Amino acid sequence: MNQAETSKTYLDVEDLDVYQKLCQLHLEICDLNHEWPAEERYELGSQIRRSSNSSPAQLAEKHDDRHVKNKVEGINRSRGEAGETIHHLFIAKLKGYIKSNVYAAYRERYKQCIRMLNGLEKSLERRLPEKERRWGVSKADCEFGGS
Repeated sequence: MNQAETSKTYLDVEDLDVYQKLCQLHLEICDLNHEWPAEERYELGSQIRRSSNSSPAQLAEKHDDRHVKNKVEGINRSRGEAGETIHHLFIAKLKGYIKSNVYAAYRERYKQCIRMLNGLEKSLERRLPEKERRWGVSKADCEFGGS
């Protein structure tokens, strides 16, 4: 690391563990759905590729926003896209495109990311006046997302 990297006081979106995990999941989802039937290329395959990519993209889009509420909105959208991806994986399991154990493993990894997003949201909410917070947060709560 150079001096600029070691003295950095601001996390880039790429520094967030949850962002890295969501990007890795997207790459794996892209590989996974190439094994599905050709007729699903523009149906379920397209939907799962889009939602799995949108989850980290929503986080990235709002990360540099100056307003805390907008950052929180990006986290909420990211969480929603992660949930949508779990749904598409469940449908793929029901259609027999992936096995139950594969579905369960991806579901758990996405749920871990959702928990990390919840923690990131709570840490941002501390910056808001108490009356504007959606979560009950205290200074003792653990922060998530940074590496």
